[in-house]
Amino acid sequence: MSAAASLLGPASFDTGLYTEVTRLARRSPDLLDDTIALYSAGGLVLFAIAMVAAWWLARRADGATMARALTAPLVVVVLYGVNTMVKGTVHEARPCQAIPGSFTLESCPPTGDWSFPSNHAAIAFAAATALWAVNRRLGAAVMVAAVLMAASRVWVGVHYPHDVAVGAVIGTVLAAPLTLAAGRTAPLVERARTGRLRPLLSARPAAG
Repeated sequence: MSAAASLLGPASFDTGLYTEVTRLARRSPDLLDDTIALYSAGGLVLFAIAMVAAWWLARRADGATMARALTAPLVVVVLYGVNTMVKGTVHEARPCQAIPGSFTLESCPPTGDWSFPSNHAAIAFAAATALWAVNRRLGAAVMVAAVLMAASRVWVGVHYPHDVAVGAVIGTVLAAPLTLAAGRTAPLVERARTGRLRPLLSARPAAG
């Protein structure tokens, strides 16, 4: 076990908070728990739908905006890879594995499916950050969805609070420069808008 895993293990600073959240989940109405569990398990699909919406909106925007919309999925994939590498380095056990009697709303992941940082949080916040650069209103809505996703992972019992907090930071901090850099490919997008890809890249009337 690494030093980081020892620090962030069952005696970590936020174990008490994790226990309080899951205790609240245990006492909550089944409808609320079922809704949160459903979102926690499948809510990332909504982020994919938001990326499609961002592309559609970017068809009426400039080349830099379209470039950011097109690269948003790639940014998320890169962040997922980075976050997974961190997981493989830290080796923090899931709280539902480490804390006896933990309450969960979904099956506890098997041993070796590490907890820190949360992939769901990293993906959600990376998507929100990337889409914020495409459309502010859409980005704000997705950011709210990202916060709810991060919170849901603690509520269902599969992550410590620090897992989702650090995942959110990684997703935001790394996605921001990648998304801004993607805007530099605007000339390529503008060139593509003059060819056969125009219907996919622009909804604006052709010049001249």
